[in-house]
Amino acid sequence: MDWLVLTASLPTSPSGLRVRIWRALKATGCATLREGVYILPASAASAAELWTIEQAIREGGAEAHMLALQARDAAQDATFRGLFDRSEPYADFAASLKEARKAIPSAGEPGLRKLVRSLEHQLQAIQASDFFPGKAGRSATEGFERLRVEVEQRFSPGEPKFASGAVPRLAKAAYQGRTWATRKRPWIDRLATAWLVRRFVDPGARFVWLEDAKKCPKSALGFDFDGARFTHVDDKVSFEVVAHAFGLEGDPGLHRLGELVHYIDIGGIPVDEAAGLETLVRGLQAQHADDDALLAAACSLFDTLYAALGSAA
Repeated sequence: MDWLVLTASLPTSPSGLRVRIWRALKATGCATLREGVYILPASAASAAELWTIEQAIREGGAEAHMLALQARDAAQDATFRGLFDRSEPYADFAASLKEARKAIPSAGEPGLRKLVRSLEHQLQAIQASDFFPGKAGRSATEGFERLRVEVEQRFSPGEPKFASGAVPRLAKAAYQGRTWATRKRPWIDRLATAWLVRRFVDPGARFVWLEDAKKCPKSALGFDFDGARFTHVDDKVSFEVVAHAFGLEGDPGLHRLGELVHYIDIGGIPVDEAAGLETLVRGLQAQHADDDALLAAACSLFDTLYAALGSAA
């Protein structure tokens, strides 16, 4: 395969430039062949940054050269690949998962969810520099997903599994004045979906909060539980499914809100506003024991957030 090799004499002065170069090199995930010689797969997503670093070193008054080359034989190629072995950080991550799993039975929900977020960021950081993913990476991902499921089962029993298939387009006119039903004590996806229905699909919608999702009234439109009319499909959470079904996914504000709901509900690509929204929804849950009152309060929150996200798009 193709490799990039940067040879550099890092400037000793000013010290700030030297520190900045070191941090930039580390961020690329490059390996060190020897002092002042750094290597990175040419196919790495961070490869372009190595060229930028070369230019920054030159502009700082030091010497730097970038070489694009191939290993001379399979043995050297294997040696280069070995420099990017991520077994140790994955082992550390596995140990962190083990400790987190011990905390599930006794830890409070906010703290445990914060821990899950932290572990997800830790895993993403390792994966970002894992240029040759293998068994260790797959095992780490599978272990993290098992942990996430265990946490959801404790704090949000009945969380739906992902179904597969296309999400059909539906006409709003056929879904007016209906009763919609979901699991009681709604969390982010259920609250946001109920807001979406009331604001953009069925202004006269009524909501039923189910103790047991299996006892959903036949006349009600169920959402966000297994077997519901609207639930998780492929990589979409219920909010995204409803938005797609009624042709709303092109709205910039709703699209960004969908990304937020997706990340808070099941993880994935981090979204800047996620921590703040999660804290606010937790606060609303603490204030309102009645689910109708909780939804009313959440609707005001989502109205404000939708306006902000739409104007920033």
